[in-house]
Formats: sequence, structure tokens, C-alpha cells
Amino acid sequence: MNDFLDEIAEKYSIDRDNVIAVGYSNGANIAASLLFHYQNALKGAILHHPMVPRRGIDLPDLTGTSVFIAAGTNDPICSPQESEELKSLLEKASADVELHWEKRGHQLTREEVEAAANWYHKSFK
Repeated sequence: MNDFLDEIAEKYSIDRDNVIAVGYSNGANIAASLLFHYQNALKGAILHHPMVPRRGIDLPDLTGTSVFIAAGTNDPICSPQESEELKSLLEKASADVELHWEKRGHQLTREEVEAAANWYHKSFK
């Protein structure tokens, strides 16, 4: 995916240092995996119901990277502990992380999308 982003950025004259990923469930896992494996892969990410993409690795320095995580307190696929662990791992790599909770399951809710939009406008003025 990182190579694909590099290719697309070159082909379409996209500022590669200004890419923000938005993903839900597996899409969020893919975006989180980019953060876990590549320094400067993303300027930021909005992750709806992600899991920890990989354990037991050293994350790159994520200084200057902002991440929004939306999670459900009753999510049967991604437990609250998983969301907290992801937040902690990203913060240990120096990312700025906001974790937003909904009293829901794994479904994407309007409230969390609105919270993500508010976070985006606050974080990327």
C-alpha cells in the first residue's frame, strides 16, 4: 500500500506528505498497518473500529502524525482493550491520538463520523 501511495502521488502530483487515510474495520487496519511499518507514510488517519495490526514490532517515529480512533464499548470484533492498546502503541511512537467512544458495537455510526469530522477540522486547519 505504501508503494501504491508513492506511485499515485507521483502520477497525480499529490503531496505525499499530506495524505490522511480514512478507514473502517479492515480499511482502518490497513491504514494502521501503514503507521506501524512506515515512517511518514501518512500525515494522519481516521480509524473506525481498527485492531492492533501487529504486535511485537518497533513502530517508526510518528512525531507529527495525528490519529483519530473511533471505537464501540460493545464491539464484539474489536474489544475496548484492543482499542486502548492501539492508542497506547501509537502514543508510545509519539503520535497524537484521540480515542472516541460510542456505546455501540462494530457498526459505523453517524455520531462517530461527525466526531471524526470535528477532529479533522481541529487537527488539520
